[in-house]
Amino acid sequence: MGYFENSCYLGRYHGVNSIRAGLCHKDITLKPDPTNSSPTRLDANSVSLCYGDGDNTAFAVNDVSICLNKPGFYGVIGPSGSGKSSLLYLLSGLKRPTSGEIVYRDRMISAISERERAEIRRKHFGFVFQQPFLLNFLTARENVLLAATPNDSDASRHLNTLLEELHIDHLAKRFPAHLSGGERQRLAVARAMINRPDIIFADEPTAALDHANGWSVINLLKLYRNRGMVIVVTHDHTMLEGADRIYTMLDGKLDGVQELNDSASNPQL
Repeated sequence: MGYFENSCYLGRYHGVNSIRAGLCHKDITLKPDPTNSSPTRLDANSVSLCYGDGDNTAFAVNDVSICLNKPGFYGVIGPSGSGKSSLLYLLSGLKRPTSGEIVYRDRMISAISERERAEIRRKHFGFVFQQPFLLNFLTARENVLLAATPNDSDASRHLNTLLEELHIDHLAKRFPAHLSGGERQRLAVARAMINRPDIIFADEPTAALDHANGWSVINLLKLYRNRGMVIVVTHDHTMLEGADRIYTMLDGKLDGVQELNDSASNPQL
């Protein structure tokens, strides 16, 4: 699953040759974004994703229903082949379900065109994958700005603030080859946040990192729970400490829901 292809980032360099502005220095914490006050809701209604034909049909996701209607940190966990990543692809519009519905803000994104789904992903969703997919000929700052909405005059200033909030502003002028694996993945988190998305989807974001670097990436993602939804797919229970809710997938089905924070919406199963 190509990150740039599916998230519609490639080809939008956003003035990359003129974005080497200096960073400001403030003591900032990640607070709710006052410009994004409208409620976000994401529903999966009896969704299935299957491959093959006839007797050879195999279900990656089998009749799963969930409801998310509040900001928070949500985990999806399960062993390899359980369908957890496939569920994330369905929720984010990267794949279309074989049956069932995916509804985002009262819009059935499972029934619209690929172009329309790509537009929703670009404007309203952020993505972090197992690999950071940074471009080696761009600086860290330029890699993050590459994902910014075209013609967003506020993007550079917002990036300065974002890098400071995530405590990675010292990496801004470095090239990916001069960054550690953990630093590259932290920049991928910043890139996912640059457009102030309603939802960040993270598919095994710590799988290629050691435990310490994995924790640093998860802690950055947790910061966003005050601004929107963060959905993290992982096989490592320790990376979901502090989650508001954890969904367990097994053999393509929803095997359990652990409610850990009363502020999160109740699941509709």
